[in-house]
Amino acid sequence: MPAQRGLGVRDGAGFLLQGMRLWRERPGLMLLGIVPALIVGALVLTVLVLLVMYADDLIDWATPFADDWAGAVRTTFRALLFVLVLAGAGMLAIVTFTGLTLAVGDPFYEKIWKEVEVSLGGDVPDQGVGWLRGIVDGLQLVLLGVVTAVLVFVIGLLPLVGAFVGFAVGLVLAGRLLANELVSRPLEARGMDRAERAALLKAHRGAVTGFGVCVQACFLVPLGGIAVMPGAVAGATYFAREVLDRLPAGDSVVGPAGPVGSVGSD
Repeated sequence: MPAQRGLGVRDGAGFLLQGMRLWRERPGLMLLGIVPALIVGALVLTVLVLLVMYADDLIDWATPFADDWAGAVRTTFRALLFVLVLAGAGMLAIVTFTGLTLAVGDPFYEKIWKEVEVSLGGDVPDQGVGWLRGIVDGLQLVLLGVVTAVLVFVIGLLPLVGAFVGFAVGLVLAGRLLANELVSRPLEARGMDRAERAALLKAHRGAVTGFGVCVQACFLVPLGGIAVMPGAVAGATYFAREVLDRLPAGDSVVGPAGPVGSVGSD
């Protein structure tokens, strides 16, 4: 029997759209997901505003070697650094927002993904990953976000194309981080550890990228993260179930809680 084609970029984007449709079908349920997003979003926005206010002073302090440069060269150089600092901070803010929101709002988002699981039928995990596990996962996501932000900043220093390439690389890398974190929740609830989740998603890298980049792009829109977060959680659940349902009959991924196979079949 030929191997099944892995899910692609378009499939990943489709899962987000599928999740966002719940705003029309279950608005009350989705409104629950806005509460933690609003709280964390306000905190992250405050930090970003402070960064914008003091970015010039920070850059001047960090680049004393440019004080003796010609005025136009110094101004251009520091303006470029200002843009790069904001770009890196923006990427980090989105990843931080996602990690903290998932940790703080775990009870709210658990209700959303469980409702999606029930609507799809099959076995539904009794409980989620837990609040403490959610905090640990969120902190790991933030640390990876810091690495991504630094990488975006370094790439942005390349002449001519640095800003564009840095933004594109940051969009893809941060998107994949978000996708893996979001999709991991319904998989981790089935007892799958990080290595097992990675093995399961390996054949669907395109879908991981498509889903993550779409979520990341929506988060770049002002207030987009607050509105999209519940839909992203729902979409990630559709994504996880589709991947599990594609496991060949009799095949399974074994987690600490036991084998995990195709959950959609009787």
